[in-house]
Amino acid sequence: MINYDIVIVGGGPAGLAAAVCAKQNGIDSILILERDKELGGILNQCIHNGFGLHTFKEELTGPEYADRFIRQVKDLGIEYKLNTMVMEVSQDKIVTAMNREEGMFGIQAKSVILAMGCRERPRGALNIPGYRPAGIYSAGTAQRLVNMEGYMPGREVVILGSGDIGLIMARRMTLEGAKVKVVAELMPYSGGLKRNIVQCLDDYGIPLKLSHTVVDIKGKERVEGITLAQVDENNRPIPGTEEFYTCDTLLLSVGLIPENEISRGMGVEINPVTSGPKVNESLETNMEGVFACGNVLHVHDLVDFVSEEAAAAGRNAAAYVKAAAGSGNPADSDTVSTDAAGEQSTDNSGAVEVIKDTIEAHEIRLIPTAGVRYTVPSTIRPDHMDENLTVRFRVGSVYKNCYVSAYFDDERVIHRKRQVVAPGEMEELKLTKEQILQYPKLKTITFKVEEE
Repeated sequence: MINYDIVIVGGGPAGLAAAVCAKQNGIDSILILERDKELGGILNQCIHNGFGLHTFKEELTGPEYADRFIRQVKDLGIEYKLNTMVMEVSQDKIVTAMNREEGMFGIQAKSVILAMGCRERPRGALNIPGYRPAGIYSAGTAQRLVNMEGYMPGREVVILGSGDIGLIMARRMTLEGAKVKVVAELMPYSGGLKRNIVQCLDDYGIPLKLSHTVVDIKGKERVEGITLAQVDENNRPIPGTEEFYTCDTLLLSVGLIPENEISRGMGVEINPVTSGPKVNESLETNMEGVFACGNVLHVHDLVDFVSEEAAAAGRNAAAYVKAAAGSGNPADSDTVSTDAAGEQSTDNSGAVEVIKDTIEAHEIRLIPTAGVRYTVPSTIRPDHMDENLTVRFRVGSVYKNCYVSAYFDDERVIHRKRQVVAPGEMEELKLTKEQILQYPKLKTITFKVEEE
């Protein structure tokens, strides 16, 4: 059993930013575990620009953005293992992983940061009738084929779903010489950023059909065409609205799902709305010393916000490890093992527990309602807060000329005007510790969309 202060599951933008911040906050014993052959995660296939405007104040491509953090990881001497699959994480933070060189091995961590990212929703979740011919891809798979493998998925393309990856692939396929005939979206609004609708569809004359879905796929060996139909308010196809499009490729951009099989297996409590862990103000899950950040927590629209959130997770994990080291737990010296450098080291992570009860004040619940689908975090402990806390959330519909409000118990404290809020764009409100401490008996903070 090897020992590390912090083990980070995932070497994408979230894992990299968390590792860098943890190192900068005084933790030297850090290990990143990445299942792919290189660090950087999904950014490696996102060759379009638009990344880094918030973080680096300049416009970068995905690989350029990832490279900034990869360089920091290497310059800081942070250890990482590639081609390494994490199989499970136990409740006492033993990480079981495997790769072809070392086989199956275990790592005892004092703190674990979950940064596994998300995956695309597959066709099997959509209940589209028809055969299973070649030519049906998730938008992310098509993106990897075109941008990294050098393959062209098809020449006549229909895209189902208006998520950001689907919109970007509409432009990418067009630039590579394909004919993108239509982008269809089940909902009455787009699931992507407004800028992507303009830059990827409007600029290339690609039609976007809202409240439409695929009701049939023609072709046995290869896709030959698809049938679109308009849907009613219950998302059921309306008879007589069918339109047939010939195509050889159907791309699916129908939502992203956080990768939380490992989280569930170790007993992390999952938010049914986000499919990610429930976390407090420190991005800590219900498992003490286990933190979550990035798209494994909730699906973000901008990678800059992933990095910002992950940095907070890394900083808080570092603080947790330092607090655990200072707790003086007699079990700290029970186990001796060999660390990554082959030296004898003391395992003081198996039984370390920070005695929180003596320092913990009351917990405030964050309640999403009236158009707000969820909030991250789900709870706040005022005594553990930084001076400023960003609460991020998504709404359930499109609202124009509205307000996003926060109620401290029954008193409206924050009331921000918004010209438009939409499900495709993440919203945020900032809370301050000073603000919350003015309400010593505060039990709930309720977030609402109000149309006034």
